[in-house]
Amino acid sequence: MSALTIGKLAKAADVKVPTIRFYEQIGLLPVPDRTASDRRMFEEAAVRRLAFIKHARQLGFPIEAIRTLLDLADHPDQACDEANTLANDQLVAVDAKIAQLTALRTELKRMADAGCRGSAGECRVIEALSNPA
Repeated sequence: MSALTIGKLAKAADVKVPTIRFYEQIGLLPVPDRTASDRRMFEEAAVRRLAFIKHARQLGFPIEAIRTLLDLADHPDQACDEANTLANDQLVAVDAKIAQLTALRTELKRMADAGCRGSAGECRVIEALSNPA
């Protein structure tokens, strides 16, 4: 595949053009070559790199963790201990979010089950929000 304009890269990687510019600006994507008319021209590797970043973002990895993971990917002879640590840290974060969402669901279920059939002054949902347990 020949060099890609930013629009074609966005389409190939299924991301928006501003996302590509942002990742370039913060150093997750290398600065591409430019044409004489100053258009960015990306190599095929940029599609794979964007796919990597996109997947890592979908898994909730923070930008700095992605930066570290990309560095490890760029230097395959390094030990992967840091990648394992980052994955475990992200798993802990996801488990914490699941616990928060489970508690949120329990509270909302309690409020919904209490319900209300009368006026807002007698509404159990309003009462529950006014008096957190």
